[in-house]
Amino acid sequence: MLSKVLSASVVGIDAHTVDVEVDIASRGLPHFSMVGLPDAAVKESRDRVRAALKNIGFNFPLKQITVNLAPADLKKEGSSFDLPIAIGIIAAEGVIEMGSVQGYLFTGELSLDGKIKPVRGALSMAITAKNLGLKGIILPEENASEAAVVKDVPVFGMKSLPEVIDFLRNGTPLRLFMTDLGKAIEENSIYEDDFSEVKGQEHAKRALEVAASGGHNVLMIGPPGSGKTMLSKRLPTVLPCMTFDEALETTKIHSVAGLLKTGQPLLATRTFRAPHHTISDVALIGGGQLPKPGEVSLAHNGVLFLDELPEFKRPVLEVLRQPLENGEVTVSRAVASITYPANFMLVAAMNPCPCGYLGDSRHQCTCTPGQIHRYRHRVSGPLLDRIDIHIEVPAVPYKELTTDDSGEKSDDIRKRVVGARNIQLGRFKNDKIYSNGQMKTRHIKKYCKLSPDAQSLLENAMQKLGLSARAYARILKLSRTIADLESSDGIQPHHVSEAIQYRTLDRGVF
Repeated sequence: MLSKVLSASVVGIDAHTVDVEVDIASRGLPHFSMVGLPDAAVKESRDRVRAALKNIGFNFPLKQITVNLAPADLKKEGSSFDLPIAIGIIAAEGVIEMGSVQGYLFTGELSLDGKIKPVRGALSMAITAKNLGLKGIILPEENASEAAVVKDVPVFGMKSLPEVIDFLRNGTPLRLFMTDLGKAIEENSIYEDDFSEVKGQEHAKRALEVAASGGHNVLMIGPPGSGKTMLSKRLPTVLPCMTFDEALETTKIHSVAGLLKTGQPLLATRTFRAPHHTISDVALIGGGQLPKPGEVSLAHNGVLFLDELPEFKRPVLEVLRQPLENGEVTVSRAVASITYPANFMLVAAMNPCPCGYLGDSRHQCTCTPGQIHRYRHRVSGPLLDRIDIHIEVPAVPYKELTTDDSGEKSDDIRKRVVGARNIQLGRFKNDKIYSNGQMKTRHIKKYCKLSPDAQSLLENAMQKLGLSARAYARILKLSRTIADLESSDGIQPHHVSEAIQYRTLDRGVF
């Protein structure tokens, strides 16, 4: 007897349909074989399915059972095929009619007592089910709220294998899982941190506002304990609220990586990822025998924070160049070549010297010029080329730490950021870019026209400070963003003056 059940396998962040074909032959010795490029976890399904069926009271057939996962050239991994294989065996034995399984997509891991456990990538599978116009998707109850984010596809969350069999055999009506998107976004778009909690550092807060307004990458330089990490954690709170499409794409990545919390249907806050400096290039960029998303993809639509930037290994930092340039990363392996989205804001922090106290009036620097030079040059020029803002973050004086005055709230800063972003969306609507930070040379030439006074100021700065052509382009982009924050069509001298202050390394302050 032959049965066919529809399932799916996640490749990258998208789900591809897999036909689970089960053939049961009466002749020959009892045997259970599985074909179709299954990995070790899929092969172990044989034992889980056998035990689960036996423990729910089903007489497991002592026959020749062949399970084919088609297409055979697509690598299958994970435990999500347990449920469709079990349903396929039951259907092939005639316990349920073949027509009852048609039009549904099945996914789920089985425990030995027949309970259904959650799997990764449920959101991607629900999107695939919708695109195919299926009658519904049957999956673990823990994944139901996540899958129900996708409209126009019925989602059936099941607790156990007997519940699935009863539904397919008798058509027992079950509660459809529904997700109120408005409520889900509202409940999951609350940030725990706020810029009002930061004492002092007004210059740094202003620089981060400019960075958020134009999508500029940032490098903060300052002694230990000056608040670099605290400032960085609050940057997502002033970025524009995520659109539904952004939230859906971000949720897909975290679902595939297994990082979505149980019962959390949607990620509506911009992510903040802060990997340790001992991270490998594979963990940062993504990869593995079967490629998985790395930190750059988990930070998609959010912020990637690299603390102690010079302590990262050079090869690790160099792999950042592709995602910073293209907003995506391609991971190539023998079995597959997968492209993950990786459009994030980079925020890096470093000490001014190995001991951290160069230029600090309260501590004596013990580093030699040679040590400082080697420390600085651990970060390559090509990576610094992709960072528009360099700012000094000095230690906070005692009086500012003890003041009762609270700073400006993130909500107020976000309003100005959103206003500037809206101007840029209108400006670049035909250019396939979305912010000033993404401008190329042709965009700078077209949109960064300086007033005569501003042109004169920048010319003097270039000569007296010895600024490079690279710094010139960065200053123009920053000036454009600062002008947008003031809703100014032209770039005025005070816009250029402020932008120059955000090029600390070029000005030779350290």
